[in-house]
Amino acid sequence: MKRWFLGIDTSNYRTSAALFCPETREWKNCGRLLRVEEGAIGLRQSEAVFQHNLYLSDMIGNLPAGIAQDIEAVSVSTAPRAVSGSYMPCFLVGQNVAASLAHILGVPLYGCSHQIGHVAAAALSAGVLDWMTTQEFYAWHVSGGTTELLHVYTGEDNGGMPHADCIGGTSDLAAGQLIDRTAALLGLPFPGGEHLEKLADQSDYGLFFRPKVENSTFSLSGIENKVKDLHAKGSAPEKIAGFTIRTIASAMELATLQACRQENLPVLCAGGVMSNRYLQKHMSKVFGAQFAEPMLSGDNAVGVAVVASLMHPVQMEIRREREERAAREL
Repeated sequence: MKRWFLGIDTSNYRTSAALFCPETREWKNCGRLLRVEEGAIGLRQSEAVFQHNLYLSDMIGNLPAGIAQDIEAVSVSTAPRAVSGSYMPCFLVGQNVAASLAHILGVPLYGCSHQIGHVAAAALSAGVLDWMTTQEFYAWHVSGGTTELLHVYTGEDNGGMPHADCIGGTSDLAAGQLIDRTAALLGLPFPGGEHLEKLADQSDYGLFFRPKVENSTFSLSGIENKVKDLHAKGSAPEKIAGFTIRTIASAMELATLQACRQENLPVLCAGGVMSNRYLQKHMSKVFGAQFAEPMLSGDNAVGVAVVASLMHPVQMEIRREREERAAREL
């Protein structure tokens, strides 16, 4: 009999539910992008919450049926990042549904950050899931709202969940925001990543800017101004697209090099922006970095379910020890 872990993720742009089996490493993810009005480059939280309420039940309903008795635990993303003050109302939709499912199924409920879910999904997809429990590594989480270089490591004090400490990345604009804004400037649809990549591939990626990087941290807001300046001067759209992507690659390279000078660790890249083939080729060439397949690069609930499978044995052992201690005290 297979053990399954159910994961739910309600991020700012995608609703998803997933099942993961740790013994076979099988997974099934059902998700859909939230609708963004033509010409817009984002969603208000109220609109995101409304759409999650519309679509999440359908995503759960599309998962394989007849395995309720085999579900060991339910897991859900509760915040963008595992830091104080990280919060978005859209995650409450997933939390409420997950809590209800866990209660009806009579199984534990685990919570994790959206970010660590991305890292876990990338590790699973890249075939290095053992990194999550056996070694330290660097992980880039590069998405529409986040561009962070993380130091990931295990710790007995974290209930089975790996630590992910931010040690660098952007100090202002996220790489995904820069890409979406550049795409909008060039009249491309939202989300802009795939469309900008296709346009950039028509360039030679020869034009770029090397941003200032200190302590693995850099700014991308100035790059946006340079993009606008190129556009105002009539530069070809494909050159602007190539400039944007190669400049992001340059910033990530310098930030990673500075981290590796402190401690040379393997590199994993997660998040929707890291499905970009130029970024993958560049980071692979310089650092031998590992990546997720496109399906598990963007927002998904698979990583959330994977985190539950890592936490579950630890939490069950903690619970058993508490019960034994209580019995002795009686």
